[in-house]
Amino acid sequence: MLLAGGVVLVAINLRPAAASIGPVLNRIEAGTGLSSGWAGALATLPVLCFGLLAPVGPVLARRLGLRTTIAAAMCALLAGMIIRLIPGVAFLFVGTGMAGAAIATGNVLVPVLVRRDFAQRTGTAMALYSTSLIAFAALAAGVTVPVANALGGGWRPGLAVWAIPVAAAALAWAPALFRRDVSAGSPRAPAGGRAGSAPSDGTPRGAAIPVRGPRAALTLLRQPLGWQVTLFFALQSGGFYATLAWLPSIFRSHGASEAHAGLLLSLTMVVGLITAVTVPGLAGRGRDQRRLVLASCVLTAAGLLGILLAPMSAPYVWTVLLGLGQNASFPLALMLIVLRGGSVATTERLSTLAQSVGYVLAALAPLAVGALHGLTHSWTPALILLLGLVAPQLLVGLGAGRDRQLSVPG
Repeated sequence: MLLAGGVVLVAINLRPAAASIGPVLNRIEAGTGLSSGWAGALATLPVLCFGLLAPVGPVLARRLGLRTTIAAAMCALLAGMIIRLIPGVAFLFVGTGMAGAAIATGNVLVPVLVRRDFAQRTGTAMALYSTSLIAFAALAAGVTVPVANALGGGWRPGLAVWAIPVAAAALAWAPALFRRDVSAGSPRAPAGGRAGSAPSDGTPRGAAIPVRGPRAALTLLRQPLGWQVTLFFALQSGGFYATLAWLPSIFRSHGASEAHAGLLLSLTMVVGLITAVTVPGLAGRGRDQRRLVLASCVLTAAGLLGILLAPMSAPYVWTVLLGLGQNASFPLALMLIVLRGGSVATTERLSTLAQSVGYVLAALAPLAVGALHGLTHSWTPALILLLGLVAPQLLVGLGAGRDRQLSVPG
């Protein structure tokens, strides 16, 4: 139970640093003089860090231990969120980048921790993880503007409040900084299991996580299934983070107030709690996940089409459809990593590959949306782009959803 609580504390802090930017992006532009292009770069920076720095987490876990590395990431996240509040555009970018680097570590290592220490309850643990993550992303999207207004109206108070749960997580995980866990070579069994018991894939419980770095992970691309899972992760993440960064601005351009636009963004993630709870279990019980892929893509496309054609005629309907689709795709992408990886070793490699390559590609989406708007002064081309990305997401998702597993020697 203590370990499950620790996973929740990490999960709730893996999105607010990014989700809180979009609702106050107009204030940041006004207060700092950033152009739409640079504002897009700021919104993209955490996602880019998720990808570029994802391979670092497994390397640190091999040297320091899995739990110790997660604890250090929470401390680094807290430092980054404080640094970006210091006056000056440079500190804003440095702090945001540092926060993104810390989150990148958690993104990769928490699924590995779940696979190792919750081997018999993977679906339940992943549902708890994804639900906690999405819930606080929704909270950050909906609460940042009201908090900023209540604390003086600037953008810094709205971002500062999200350092509080990070501080709680850093304190809770701090003891792990002073002891080595099993993935660093300690002989003791991990919490939640008996010494000598083994997970279902045959990896001895208590054995070190075989972290071999990005080169080993890239060998998975020799199999179509490896790049299908990776591209599905990339495309769904790109759409999600473009929505996270720019949906409030899109609705504001059609007459919505700042608070209303933030509420609509929050709604996309609140309704996503439904899919976050149900999709991992449904995916884990079935051998084939193609129906779930199809349903998530259809819902996403319907929401984007509504926003494109008639944004203010039924904004709550469009955001509900978009939220259900996008927030079904995320836990589904995580479950595909676990289900197609099979063993702990291959799951770690696939998690590193999908999240490093996937997030780097995903970072292009919010950047492209901002650049298109800056060039055309219209959101229509950007929405058409996002709608167009759903088609390849469906195609690679149908491949990744078939009942197969990766086979990687060694």
